[in-house]
Amino acid sequence: MKPSVSIKDLTLSFGNVKVLENLNLDIAEGEFIVLLGPSGCGKSTLLNCIAGLLEISDGQIFISGKNVTWEEPKNRGIGMVFQSYALYPQMTVERNLSFGLRVAGMPKAEIDKRVARAAEILQIQPLLQRKPANLSGGQRQRVAIGRALVRDVDVFLFDEPLSNLDAKLRSDLRVEIKRLHQRLKNTMIYVTHDQIEALTLANRIAIMKNGVIQQLADPHTIYNKPTNLYVADFIGSPSMNFIQGMVEGDTFIAGDGTRIPVGAYEFAGGLSGSTKAVLGVRPEHILLGDAARSMPFQTTADVEIVEPMGSETLAWTKVAGTPVTFRCSSDIPLAVGDKVNVGFDIARGSLFDAQSENRL
Repeated sequence: MKPSVSIKDLTLSFGNVKVLENLNLDIAEGEFIVLLGPSGCGKSTLLNCIAGLLEISDGQIFISGKNVTWEEPKNRGIGMVFQSYALYPQMTVERNLSFGLRVAGMPKAEIDKRVARAAEILQIQPLLQRKPANLSGGQRQRVAIGRALVRDVDVFLFDEPLSNLDAKLRSDLRVEIKRLHQRLKNTMIYVTHDQIEALTLANRIAIMKNGVIQQLADPHTIYNKPTNLYVADFIGSPSMNFIQGMVEGDTFIAGDGTRIPVGAYEFAGGLSGSTKAVLGVRPEHILLGDAARSMPFQTTADVEIVEPMGSETLAWTKVAGTPVTFRCSSDIPLAVGDKVNVGFDIARGSLFDAQSENRL
């Protein structure tokens, strides 16, 4: 499939500070890709480069096969939705949606047709004669999305569009954006620091750190086979448990001497001799009671903290002398001070080189 957006050796510098350096990224036609990372990692900067809001220092940007590196934003064939709704307060929803088209001199009949289509897709027909002050946060964000939608472009850019909304609205609008993508089949590039948004929306996720893409893969791969310690720690709530130690043959030896069999682990390459390593296990992959007894590794541990979460429970204990979090069904009674049998299968875990921090 041909790329809808292609970024070649993109470099952006502010003075002597390089924010992005030799970044390459191909986004397929109709793909929903999420740029994910903490504040300051370069994700919004990259989006603004694609949009033409920042002038890049080097490299090229192609959209729909056209080199748009030096094109104005309005000529790039993109629609952009910002974190701030940026609606005109004195205009009705209908006027907000149509403003850009009217400025461009589009015929009224075509404007009416596009506004009606966007309102129908976003289910905001009853709101067309209201002004932004009379709308909820979720309704305002729908209007902001609609303003991009009326442009009838191939590529949509979203810059943390849900971060100003409460948790319930974020969840509702996440579903709406996913439904919108499935209906329109346009290319969408979405920036967020929220891993739930990334995992639920994306076809592929690009996890960024210091202007560099650490891993680009589908959500399942990102979650289950993180390429390095940074990705493993960033994805997951609570994050992956880490135990320091050493791999010798088919055994991981923790710092306190606990021996954990790793023969079932799928190594990326062969190991020679002893290697200082970090073992990572997700909280939901630690099993309790009878289920733990069938695991390649099991031990007894004391429950130190219990945190009920409704349908599930989080609990803290120690394994191999290291604080560990595990997740279980709320139907399993747990109390501080309980002794529990815990176990896990290394085939579902991760091993990282302690020095390079890359996956073994």
